[in-house]
Amino acid sequence: MISEKRKEELLRRYGSKNVNHSSGGGLKTSHIKMRPGGPKGPHAGMVGGKPKNAGTTINRLLAYIGRDKIKIFIVFLCVLGSTLSNLGGGYLLRPIINNLVSHRTVAEKMGNLLTGILIMAGIYVVGVICTYLQQHIMIGVSQNALVRIRKELFGKIQKLPVKYHDTHTHGDVMSRFTNDLESVGEMLNNTLPQIFSGVLTLVGTIILMFITNWILAVVIILTVPLLFYVGGMIGKQSSKYYKAQQQALGAVNGYIEEMVTGQKVIKVFCHEETVTEEFEILSDDLRQKQIKAQFFGGIMGPVMGNLSQVSYSLSATVGGILCLTSDFDIGGLTIFTNYSRQFSRPISELSMQMNTIFSALAGAERVFEVMDEAPEAADPADAIAICSEANRVEGARLVKGEVTLKDVTFGYNPDKVILRKINVQAEPGQKIAFVGSTGAGKTTITNLINRFYEIGEGQILIDGINIKHIRKDSLRSNIAMVLQDTHLFSGTVRENIRYGRLNATDEEVVTAAKIACAHSFVERLPNGYDTILEGDGANLSQGERQLLNIARAAISKAPILILDEATSSVDTRTEKYIERGMDQLMKNRTTFVIAHRLSTVRNADRIIVLEQGEIVEQGTHEELLAMKGRYYQLYTGAVELD
Repeated sequence: MISEKRKEELLRRYGSKNVNHSSGGGLKTSHIKMRPGGPKGPHAGMVGGKPKNAGTTINRLLAYIGRDKIKIFIVFLCVLGSTLSNLGGGYLLRPIINNLVSHRTVAEKMGNLLTGILIMAGIYVVGVICTYLQQHIMIGVSQNALVRIRKELFGKIQKLPVKYHDTHTHGDVMSRFTNDLESVGEMLNNTLPQIFSGVLTLVGTIILMFITNWILAVVIILTVPLLFYVGGMIGKQSSKYYKAQQQALGAVNGYIEEMVTGQKVIKVFCHEETVTEEFEILSDDLRQKQIKAQFFGGIMGPVMGNLSQVSYSLSATVGGILCLTSDFDIGGLTIFTNYSRQFSRPISELSMQMNTIFSALAGAERVFEVMDEAPEAADPADAIAICSEANRVEGARLVKGEVTLKDVTFGYNPDKVILRKINVQAEPGQKIAFVGSTGAGKTTITNLINRFYEIGEGQILIDGINIKHIRKDSLRSNIAMVLQDTHLFSGTVRENIRYGRLNATDEEVVTAAKIACAHSFVERLPNGYDTILEGDGANLSQGERQLLNIARAAISKAPILILDEATSSVDTRTEKYIERGMDQLMKNRTTFVIAHRLSTVRNADRIIVLEQGEIVEQGTHEELLAMKGRYYQLYTGAVELD
């Protein structure tokens, strides 16, 4: 049974953004959390209230569809034609009815009736054609807009810093592409044309009502404030709950993505019942918010419809009196009562569309939140390009591989320092190993070398050049990484290895696989190097996936290599088997190795021992053993790595 405290924590964790950095080097994330109490900023604190910048959001959406101005103009003409045909066809009822109650002969009445019906039919046919064209063109316009938004959103995702992806769940980000954009598409497809039509119908109806009988028109107009007041109250509540619904939906998606990814861990530790209960909490929270949102969105139409009956009753009563006391005609009363209903109908329809509008605006705001995130810092105008001997680029400075860290101080949060005054000197071709407890800052150093994060104090130099003055794409293309967590893309084995250098030949792919000792198992696959890998290499073992990851680094020919627990996913026998290949891989490359297995770093040129973000010891394996300090204790087993 999940406690109330756990329920509150669960809703808070997945309902809005919160970042919790460890005291050491690793970046911990605790997913999307429910505000208030979250980060401050232009988009913070929107749960439980209507969108703060609804006007700005609408303008931004209109800008996307505004690129098809000609099509929008044609849609407007079609809406205008459809509305006028509807209003004009209704107005023809007046002479038809007056003709039927006139003192003309039956033959004259039938002739006039047939003429009126044919004219009405022609007008309505025009209206049907206009409606068809309007829908057909508007769907194209809305889909074009969605494509632009989707492309821009995906492009922005590629430009966001690693920090953003470290502090947001994949499920919540995916929800912006799916649920939120789907809501926007629904509004662009249907709601915008209905708004055009509703406004034109409302204006046209008012004009025709005054033409028909100005006294009745004034009576009906007096009921408008009541319609807007009631609609405004319901709309305010609906807006609030639709925003909360979108946030809860993102939380559910984030939780599902995390639990599906971690199914093996869940089953190993028998947490099926626990995660089911936790999912029910998030699902129930979504259900409650959806009920409130759908309720207030759903009652809008019926409430406005009932209020329209008040207008209809008033117009019928007052109109009947005018027919008896003045020269107001029966045909005029008939069409006016229709107009009284038609007058409230666009208001009712617009009110009924409010749920779609609020949902779309809430979704659009979430999409624009991502688009408004600050991208990675731009390279300075004088940033240089670098290249390696194996990958020469015209105009780029040749990199030897000397890496220097000078007094580097860094913290993921300004008030919590992770690294303090780190000084490391790596000569070209040297192998530098980092060892230390979990959270000591080992991985953080490699993140800083890649400029995934910007350092607070100090400098990182490559061949004497501050990496802040090197173009990011150029810098990263000269650093190959093999991470503890492997990731393979859908495609062939050959394509995944070639991901390290897209212009590599098939022969180079095979050579890289041999270096990583992956060639033998690849040859045993059904189609060898052309075997299609399933999602993230699910049809391979964890060790085989890591071998392909190593082969990807081998083919890059980058002069700087980072191995972050690269062999942690392979067994001891496989690890020893690939050590020869790894030595070949590291030959003539400046290599940084992070490892918990101290046996893998014995042949390093320098071993750096980190504890609590500071260097406590450094030297060769033999020198550190002779010191009989922290490394000696770790190596002999006197103490264990945390």
